[in-house]
Amino acid sequence: MIAETLIEQSVLKAKFPSQDQRPTMYDLPSEDPQELGLPDIFHYFQPHLLQDTFVPPHYLPEQIFAAGDLNLYYDLHHPLWHKRPDWFAVLGVARLYQQQDLRLSYVVWDEKVIPFIVVELLSPGTEKEDLGQTIREVNQPPVKWEVYEQILQVPYYVVFDRYTELSRVQMGRRSLSEFAARR
Repeated sequence: MIAETLIEQSVLKAKFPSQDQRPTMYDLPSEDPQELGLPDIFHYFQPHLLQDTFVPPHYLPEQIFAAGDLNLYYDLHHPLWHKRPDWFAVLGVARLYQQQDLRLSYVVWDEKVIPFIVVELLSPGTEKEDLGQTIREVNQPPVKWEVYEQILQVPYYVVFDRYTELSRVQMGRRSLSEFAARR
């Protein structure tokens, strides 16, 4: 699994231009004023629990960046396009940006490392998109599932429904559809 992640990271490095031509987290917004509402108490506590319990072997704590409700920028050709997962973790990346600043966002082309895991906590407003049941509109950013599966190719995408069950979804529409059908 680690070897596959390293291969994916080398592919990402080849796709993006040189460091001095790319926007960094300082150039991109950390909040979207168009997003209404605040998370409920479940969405507040669950990322903290994930942060405290995510301990992958072979990585020191300072080699793991994990965040909840933080903008994840993924497309250099559309630098303002982002997703805001409820929680995600990246292996082999320092907690601090350039070893000095707290991160305002996570910029894939700047870090050259994709998330290892993305977790979405289902809520009525985002359930269809979290489960891959929405279709991309013309001239709009891709939906979450497209970003995680096709663009970033995140190894693990987890959807958690607090009222039914936890389902680990490996990339593949069949697995996600099966989860959605059981609801």
